[in-house]
Amino acid sequence: MAHSIRPQRIGVIGAGIGGLVAAYELAEAGHQVIVFEQHGVTGGKIHQEQVESQLIDSGPTVMTMRWVFDDLLAKSGRSLDDLVDLTPLEVLARHHWPDGATLDLFTDLERSRQAIESFAGPQEAKAFETFMAQARAVYHRLEPIYMRGSRPNFLEMTRLLGPSGLALLTRLGPLQSLARHLDRRFQDPRLRQLFGRYATYCGGSPWQAPATLMLIAYVELRGVWTMTGGLQALAHSLTSAFQSLGGQLRTGTRVDQILQKDGRICGLLAAPNGELAEQVDLDAVVFNGDIRSLQESDLLQSPSVAIARRMTHPTSLSAMTWSTVAKVEGFGLQYHNVFFQPNYSEEFSAIFEQHRMPSQPTVYLCAQDRLAERAGVDQSDGLKERLFMLINAPANSAAQADSPTQEEIERCQQQVFSRLGAAGLRFSPQGPIQVKTPTDFAQRFPGSRGALYGRAPHGWMSVFHRSSSRSALQGLYLAGGTVHPGAGVPMAALSGRLAAASLMADLDLTNRSRRVVISGGMSMG
Repeated sequence: MAHSIRPQRIGVIGAGIGGLVAAYELAEAGHQVIVFEQHGVTGGKIHQEQVESQLIDSGPTVMTMRWVFDDLLAKSGRSLDDLVDLTPLEVLARHHWPDGATLDLFTDLERSRQAIESFAGPQEAKAFETFMAQARAVYHRLEPIYMRGSRPNFLEMTRLLGPSGLALLTRLGPLQSLARHLDRRFQDPRLRQLFGRYATYCGGSPWQAPATLMLIAYVELRGVWTMTGGLQALAHSLTSAFQSLGGQLRTGTRVDQILQKDGRICGLLAAPNGELAEQVDLDAVVFNGDIRSLQESDLLQSPSVAIARRMTHPTSLSAMTWSTVAKVEGFGLQYHNVFFQPNYSEEFSAIFEQHRMPSQPTVYLCAQDRLAERAGVDQSDGLKERLFMLINAPANSAAQADSPTQEEIERCQQQVFSRLGAAGLRFSPQGPIQVKTPTDFAQRFPGSRGALYGRAPHGWMSVFHRSSSRSALQGLYLAGGTVHPGAGVPMAALSGRLAAASLMADLDLTNRSRRVVISGGMSMG
């Protein structure tokens, strides 16, 4: 006989991607869901700056792992293409080094192999093939266990991997850092530098992050997409889909406290802008913010019960960013461009060990109008285009005493523009340059101290230290890039699905398993 669950009244705090996905799934299951967002727009770290009437993606800039959203929408007979207009990238990124060397990587494996052979020789091309084969194997082994399942402990991971999975990770070197693995794999230091950058996608250092992050190479090979309207279009579409299911959205509303009664969550105090806080009675709450704020703010009456220190330390990378509209010439930009500096290890020792801005930062530049016929060409016609530039930076300390000064901000900007100029790129801003620092991110995302990825993925045990979707408080569930399975748009979406699945499993008294696994995925048998 079918088992029905009484519809619950559920609050979701934070309309980032994790919160929106959790809200959508819960509303689709028939629950009454209210989303509370302190800002006036949904999306969280998906963010746009407006310069000269142009909107510039100034957070995440592309979509990977689109299967996450296809699976989310499958129950309603839709796919991601029904929500947003996607354009696949052929060139993953154009990489440039101070010696003038340039290397493009592609979503086509053979084209990338040929490019590496021309760039560094046949031996390195062969090493790349082996590297990619191993990245593929690691991905397909870990995706169903780690990404689509609730956070395992060490013994569960060992059991779920089985003998063949353990053998695969043993060959990889489970105690090795990504940098150490790349030292063994590639002779050319430029390739070690390029593939070591994958650690920064999760907010870490290649010298401290585990070698398993090589799987990001395979994720990119499976496809990278831009979308019309930028990634904000994804947030808008998910918001509309949630509201079409009867969900309520309250933007411009700050949550002051999560309420407890008899050891479980019973509601919250919400304060719309300029108004007094009101009590909202709820059966459960999904918190989609930086979990450090649960530890350090007054949101919870007993914060130490909910969040352990190992779930928030060490702190991940922050960033300094520049968004502008400019006329560009002299360097054939692609959509994604990376301008390396000669001493890569110094960048991460400065950030993580000395907690200062690096003296020679790597520069990431997203030329958001460089698609199709405009990609890779010299803009000699002087057309205006939208540019987003980013360098890695340390997060603020608790006291924010080490936040960058105006002098440091100006010096960093000069370093960025100087590095681009050395590559032959000349650009003339056609309006203001919007600058964001770790302090700006700390203010926008309470509790984060500016860290954009939550906990740094340092050490091979780091996968077991992020918080799971279930908190220690009954009725409080966690989603977002600071909890399992990690940071980034698709991973945050998975966290939202896991939070919703955990909540509904706890409501179902016939469910005897505490571990939830999301159906779907792209793994092959």
